[in-house]
Amino acid sequence: MSDPRLLSMHLDGLPRRDEFRAARQAIQAACGDHTLAGDLRMLASGEHLDDPTVAAAPVRSAKATGRFAFYIKDGSNVYPLHLGLNSVGRLPDNDVVIRDECVSRRHCAVVVHHDLRCEIHDVASKNGTVLNGRKIPGPTRLQSGDQIVLCGRRLTFHVTELAESSAAI
Repeated sequence: MSDPRLLSMHLDGLPRRDEFRAARQAIQAACGDHTLAGDLRMLASGEHLDDPTVAAAPVRSAKATGRFAFYIKDGSNVYPLHLGLNSVGRLPDNDVVIRDECVSRRHCAVVVHHDLRCEIHDVASKNGTVLNGRKIPGPTRLQSGDQIVLCGRRLTFHVTELAESSAAI
C-alpha cells in the first residue's frame, strides 16, 4: 500500500529524496499489516474490513469498557490522532498541520499501533525532531506528556482514556 502522504516528489535534490525514502520504508515497516489495516484510509477501493486480507484492529485497555484517545496539542490547537500513520508538517494534507516556515513539509510521523503503542519517526526533516530535549536518532516510543519540538514549535503528545459513555460513540 502506498500512502500519498509519504511521496517524495516535493523534495528538491537526490540526497534529501533518498533520505526521505529510507525514512518512509522504516515507517511502513514499523506500521506492519495490522496497524495499517486499522487505518481505514489505507484500504484500497473496494476493500472492506470483512475481506480475508484485512483484519479489524483490536482495541485493548486497562478497563474492558474503556477506549483511548491520542492527540497532539500545539498551544490551544488540539490534533486528534488515529490508528496508523499520522503525518506532521506544514503541507495542508498532513494529519497535523503546523504553519511555520521552519517546519518541513513532511517533518515527522506519529504511528499509533493496533496494540496502542505509539512512536514518532523523523521523516528526513531538515532540522530534525526533538523529543523531551533530545534529537531522535530513529523511531522513538512516545508516552503521554512527551514534549515534541519541531524547530521552535513545542507540541505535547497526550493519551487519555475516554469515559464509558464516550467509548460507545
